[in-house]
Amino acid sequence: MASALLIAAALAPVVDRTADWPDVAGTVGWLAVVIAARVAVTAAQERYAHRAATRAVAELRGQVLEHAARLGPRWLAASGGEAATLLTRGLDALEPYFVRYLPQLLLAVTVTPGALAVVLGLDWVAAVTIAVTLPLVPLFMWLIGQVTAGYADRRLATMTRLGHQVLDLLAGIPTLQALGRHRGPATRVRELGDAHRRATMGTLRVAFLSGMVLELLTTLSVALVAVGVGLRLVHGGLDLQTGLAVLVLAPEVYLPLRQVGAQFHASADGVAAAERAFAVLAEPLPSSGTRQAPDLRTTTVRLSGVGVAAPDRHRLAPAGLDAVVRPGRVLALAGPNGAGKSTAALTLLGLLAPDHGHVVLEPSTGAALDLADVELTGWWSQISWVPQRPVQEPGTVRAAVDPTGEAPLERLATAAALTGLDAVVAGLPDGWDARIGQGGTGLSLGQRQRVALTRALLDPTPLVVLDEPTAHLDAAAEAQVVDTVRRLRAEGRTVLLVAHRPALLDVADDVVHVTSAPLAPQDEVVTR
Repeated sequence: MASALLIAAALAPVVDRTADWPDVAGTVGWLAVVIAARVAVTAAQERYAHRAATRAVAELRGQVLEHAARLGPRWLAASGGEAATLLTRGLDALEPYFVRYLPQLLLAVTVTPGALAVVLGLDWVAAVTIAVTLPLVPLFMWLIGQVTAGYADRRLATMTRLGHQVLDLLAGIPTLQALGRHRGPATRVRELGDAHRRATMGTLRVAFLSGMVLELLTTLSVALVAVGVGLRLVHGGLDLQTGLAVLVLAPEVYLPLRQVGAQFHASADGVAAAERAFAVLAEPLPSSGTRQAPDLRTTTVRLSGVGVAAPDRHRLAPAGLDAVVRPGRVLALAGPNGAGKSTAALTLLGLLAPDHGHVVLEPSTGAALDLADVELTGWWSQISWVPQRPVQEPGTVRAAVDPTGEAPLERLATAAALTGLDAVVAGLPDGWDARIGQGGTGLSLGQRQRVALTRALLDPTPLVVLDEPTAHLDAAAEAQVVDTVRRLRAEGRTVLLVAHRPALLDVADDVVHVTSAPLAPQDEVVTR
């Protein structure tokens, strides 16, 4: 507003030939100061808006990630990869909302009324013209919003589906490569790329069309003001300085609202992602106890009538499982695929709550207690878990095996020789210092299994849970896993095995067969 008044004050006398450059030099100097201040304010706004947006998105992403992890594997599997898409591309779309949309919204409720008040003080006719045409901008914004209602939600759903399909494809590449079919999905990858391109171009099309409509409307409104000012200048009803000030100010009155409309669609994807993020945060967490976990070195863990519903298959898997994990012994869970062996292990870990039965802890001294009443952080600190597909964080092989870095090299070598990791390390260019990528990239599934087994050997936890530790290993490596289990038992540690191979069942002290059963009608109602 200051620059508009200064431009008019500098130009009008020169045009009227009532002043020359020396007479308006001071005004032009002040104009330069105002322009420099505006540039500095804009730069500061951009800088701090980007910083604030980065912090806000990072904080929200951290909260969603932590909450999703606490919701457990069952919820993550049911979300169908939506969490991964939301935490990556989804929340990244929030940055335009913080950097562009919110500042423009603030300017719309401050600059627009202020500029209109200045115009009113200069020329009431132009102010009335602006006041009449100004409501058309939010009206057209509302109409565009009605036409594109739900578009951002549909686009987020599309991106989630595409992301899930890409993740499934990437997860299956090792299997396809092993079968010699890794070139087959090229057509599918091309289709996914085309679908992503269409979704992105659809967003751009809506943004460009809505921006064009608002630009056309505001341009016509400013032109209407200019026509009125020009006619009154011709007939002498308005002086030149006032007319120039009004003409420069008129676009500034519409600009914040026009920018709000232009940035609305750029921020809509982020708003849809934020709503989904808050929906995830609103998901109730599984109940966690507060009692201190007993010492697992002297505690018997009893699974009594444990049943877990698998709603996608309408079965209890496992169903009515009774098993006793005694300190210093090896218990193997056997049974057909889909019977619920891995689910039983997750129940014992506290990652899944049983729909039937209880996991009871019976310490050598003191009363028995239900796992649901135990504080899980202390419980997990006593357990080493090797899942079917171990995942390592980026870093060196040594860091993956010994995160604390406290184990001496001799102990590392002894544990690696027992699990067969020594041969893997010997084949790597940098040995123990060889780098592995996210999720263990650079190592095969069998090599990742050896890394996880070696880590379990070095971690002095009293209970080790091994879920199908020989699933990706050959016969020679299977024998090494059997030796590892024997070593764990010799050290006095308790081992829970999920296995179906005879060699692992033979090494176990106790074998429990896991079965599944159809859901009863009342269970189906509860599950829904």
